[in-house]
Amino acid sequence: MISANLPALQVIIPLLAAPLAFLLRKPRLVWPFALLATILTVLTSIGLLQQVLDEGVISYAMGGWSPPWGIEYRVDAANAYVALIVSAMGAIVMFYAGTSIRHELPEHKQTLFHVAYLLCLAGLLGITVTGDAFNVFVFLEVSSLSTYIMVSLGANRRALTATFQYLIMGTLGATFILIGVGLMYVMTGTLNMVDLAQRLPEVADSRTIYSAFAFVTVGVCLKLALFPLHGWLPNAYAYAPSVATAFVASTATKVAIYVLLRFVLTIFGVTFSFNTMPLGYILMVLAVIAILIPSTVAIYQSNVKRLFAYSSVGQVGYIILGISFGTVLGVSAGLLHIFNHALTKGALFLALGCLYYRTGSVHLDAFRGLGKTMPWTMAAIVVGGLGLVGVPLTAGFISKWYLVMAALEQGYWPLAAVALAGSLLAAIYLWKLVELAYFQQPDSDAAQIREAPLSLLVPTLLVTASTIYFGINTDLTVGVATVAAETLIGGVR
Repeated sequence: MISANLPALQVIIPLLAAPLAFLLRKPRLVWPFALLATILTVLTSIGLLQQVLDEGVISYAMGGWSPPWGIEYRVDAANAYVALIVSAMGAIVMFYAGTSIRHELPEHKQTLFHVAYLLCLAGLLGITVTGDAFNVFVFLEVSSLSTYIMVSLGANRRALTATFQYLIMGTLGATFILIGVGLMYVMTGTLNMVDLAQRLPEVADSRTIYSAFAFVTVGVCLKLALFPLHGWLPNAYAYAPSVATAFVASTATKVAIYVLLRFVLTIFGVTFSFNTMPLGYILMVLAVIAILIPSTVAIYQSNVKRLFAYSSVGQVGYIILGISFGTVLGVSAGLLHIFNHALTKGALFLALGCLYYRTGSVHLDAFRGLGKTMPWTMAAIVVGGLGLVGVPLTAGFISKWYLVMAALEQGYWPLAAVALAGSLLAAIYLWKLVELAYFQQPDSDAAQIREAPLSLLVPTLLVTASTIYFGINTDLTVGVATVAAETLIGGVR
């Protein structure tokens, strides 16, 4: 029965599609095949989420080997929620990729890109559904290695430098995670997450577990680009192909944040992480700095992809701030912002891809008169920007509202003020784009510029419209995020 095997299909579909796409070779055949695979992945994610909400936690024993002896895929509201985000953005961006990749990459690189994309999607989804701590590392490396390939295919030669920097930082992060998992295995004799959560309290008061906690936390924070461990992100986003930037920005850091939540709240537990270890205060301080400094740096960027890359570091700060409270409301706010920021940043980078398609540039100068020459593309950028600011009727407002409520619930009114200050900084760098697009005339050589083709514009506007829809109708996002937060805070059941 298909419904009983959904956890395995979630990973197997894109994982098998990747080598099959390579065998097809011809890009005109590879893209529709990859698109079909991503659509099937979305349908699987929807089925998983519905099954979890109806029946509770799903435990899937790979090969019939019961956990903890065998590898378990364990799906609850939290990872089903993240898997839906990843697969949905994967499918939408793949639809966009058909035209964008043909324009940005030579034909001999297009198949390689699609193969790497599918492997990255498989790795990210594997991270979300696995119930095995070592498998998290394995899937993390599958997704990371695939991302390095996608970034390196950028047209600008600086993409190679950005990839090398990303590779070094990513390898350090993965090594830290592996060391932490190894130390936990030495002390408990198991890698199954449920088993780890049950056995760790018996040995928690030891330097080995303290060290494991530190290694895993630092390693994951490198992967999610928490300030000041964000050095790899701006250049990777700025010089990667438009499709890679849109996909990675809306999924990769979000999955890394999920890994942090899973280890900190489920495996180590709230009491150990926030009482025995001072994680809450450390994350709180780093989150405040992340909200303020990268958002300020974004104001001074002339490359708009770099501008929104620094913005992403700031938005990660919002998510981490909610998590740092260690409460259901705070974690709910963080999970909400994972979903809303994935939509918002996806819309912005897809819109920038439309601009690059027509102008060959994402520099500030390319925005002069854009409101007249590419009105729909610019509208998507404005709506996405308003989502970053947190204007009412956008998805960004909902998660920031919950974040402010979580701060006030704990009596941290200065942190609520920091969240508002971050929104003001976002308004400043958004205004730079609005001023150029709507209050300045296009250059004389921009007269021939016209709106992006529908194959790019439709997915861009679809994601943009979603940021408004989920800013008005919050039943799905708030409801699932709350259930997911309660599941994580409550530990393994």
